[in-house]
Amino acid sequence: MRVLVIGGGGREHVLCWKLRQSSRVEKIYAVPGNAGMAEVAECEKIEYENNFSSLGRLIDKEKIDFVIVGPELPLVNGIADYLEKKKVAVFGPSKKAALLEGSKVFAKKFMKKYGIPTADFEIFTDLTKAIAYIKKEGPRVIKVDGLAAGKGVFLPNTKEEAIEAIELAMEKGVFGEAGKRIVIEEKLKGRELSFIVITDGKSIKPLVSSRDYKPIYERGKGPNTGGMGAYSPAFVPFSLYKKIMKQIVIPTLKGMKKEKREFKGVLYAGLMIENGNPKVLEYNVRLGDPETQVILPRLKNDLLDILLAAREGTLDRINLRWHSQAAVCVVLASGGYPGSYEKGKPIMGLEKLFSLNNVFPFCAGVKRGDSSLITDGGRVVGITAVGDNLNKAAQQAYRAIDKVHFERMYYRRDIGKGRI
Repeated sequence: MRVLVIGGGGREHVLCWKLRQSSRVEKIYAVPGNAGMAEVAECEKIEYENNFSSLGRLIDKEKIDFVIVGPELPLVNGIADYLEKKKVAVFGPSKKAALLEGSKVFAKKFMKKYGIPTADFEIFTDLTKAIAYIKKEGPRVIKVDGLAAGKGVFLPNTKEEAIEAIELAMEKGVFGEAGKRIVIEEKLKGRELSFIVITDGKSIKPLVSSRDYKPIYERGKGPNTGGMGAYSPAFVPFSLYKKIMKQIVIPTLKGMKKEKREFKGVLYAGLMIENGNPKVLEYNVRLGDPETQVILPRLKNDLLDILLAAREGTLDRINLRWHSQAAVCVVLASGGYPGSYEKGKPIMGLEKLFSLNNVFPFCAGVKRGDSSLITDGGRVVGITAVGDNLNKAAQQAYRAIDKVHFERMYYRRDIGKGRI
């Protein structure tokens, strides 16, 4: 089969890397891809987020058999619907189903309607009322309604910080349309968990457990990012697993069906575990980044078989099999991220990592310079390592990072340590 992966980050790099191991895959394309992925996919720099006509022409020209969508924005904008109309097989939910991630307001109202546990919340479209609420209730979590590349959630410690976040979104328009409505919710306390399943609309196949690290600094400090690292497995007792399936995953999929938004693809529930009870922090409608970088290296199955089965409604025939080894991913970021940062810094030593055993560099904000790879984004590359346990995997990852350098390179030093 000729397969096209949509996206250009570390998640898409690991998708291409895993697909390349399939005997059924003839050729892999990536749109737009990145320079670090060139070994595993032919990258095409064309528009894919909002206007799909160029993508359609590429699919026709290269006779693509199957499209796998990585990021949320094209899904929310209806790429799966566009491809289905073209009679091109695609893995990813419809535009109607993708609203679960595309609108925090929709997601919170949906959870309230179907009794899915989540933080108490209020919705605001008026700046003055939102500020008055904070002045009365104190600092709470602020979330912009629409997509914001993982940067639209604020965890203020003071009323002043909360008001500043509200003004950024609603008055200064930093997030554009996405910030015109906001959710203000209680701050949950506990341990975070990423619970990810694949579904064909009937069968549900949970992936191995994982946990990501959103804040930029160690010990959960600083603003949220798209994710600074991840590890797998995360500790999930069977009693908790049953609660998550019964109270969250199954009601979510049944509720979406009732809303005539039947869900097929990846459902990701970002959870907070409070006293052994799960509550939903957020939904995503695609694989996590960087969680995918620690999940797929542990997968024994042919990934293409799984994704096609989910597309074709035959997921019940698939038995997911996993390596017992643990995996840790540490993201190397440009200095200044998630705020403003410089691009074009030469990356030294990265190529050496491609030949190491049990170490896998999955590239994101990378492009080809005159004589080396150079930085081209906030999150530059995720260094994944596998080992007999999480400690060994983390040690491997950090030893590999010692070989890499670019100007103002930043990474967290606590990934996989002090685990939950």
